[in-house]
Amino acid sequence: MMLIEETAPAAEALPVAALRAHLRLGSGFQIADDNAETLALTGFLRAAIAAIEARTGKVLLTRRFRMQLDDWRDRLGQTLPLAPVQSVDGISIDDGGGTVTTLSPDSWRLLPDGQRPMILPTGIILPHVPRRGLVNITFTAGFGESWDQVPADLAQAVLLLATRYYEDRSLEGSRAAMPFGVSALIERWRQVRTLAGRGNREAR
Repeated sequence: MMLIEETAPAAEALPVAALRAHLRLGSGFQIADDNAETLALTGFLRAAIAAIEARTGKVLLTRRFRMQLDDWRDRLGQTLPLAPVQSVDGISIDDGGGTVTTLSPDSWRLLPDGQRPMILPTGIILPHVPRRGLVNITFTAGFGESWDQVPADLAQAVLLLATRYYEDRSLEGSRAAMPFGVSALIERWRQVRTLAGRGNREAR
């Protein structure tokens, strides 16, 4: 399985002002309101968001992804690796010989779920994938396009983690460990990951 992030959160959607205020309040730092400092804080926020999303499988700010599989995990239904999924924008099958078939939206449907959203066939099973073929699924996921749509505990976890990155920016390897307070905030959002593709060719 390959997961490609096709769009990134807009810089204006990131809580730079909130992080700057949090740093001044929590640590007594004098954070300059200049462009270089804003770029640095933006970088710490993006890193913190990426870390929280990797731990939880939840997309905080809405963006588009493309998932590539060599086979369905189960032809009765394909689990998507991220949540919440707002829409599945397209599914196509590449036969490996240069022919790409776009599946009709009438042949599948999205089953929304806070942990494991799924693509289900409207018929009996999902279409056959040739032995050397690939499935490409494009979908949009995220809680919303603005920061105030992110759940409060996840938003706070991002601010705490970005603050840690800022304070430890000169220390090598400081991003390896997740602070306890951050782990506690994200615990209820974590899920047991499942494989996104089966690749079970011998069963055909």
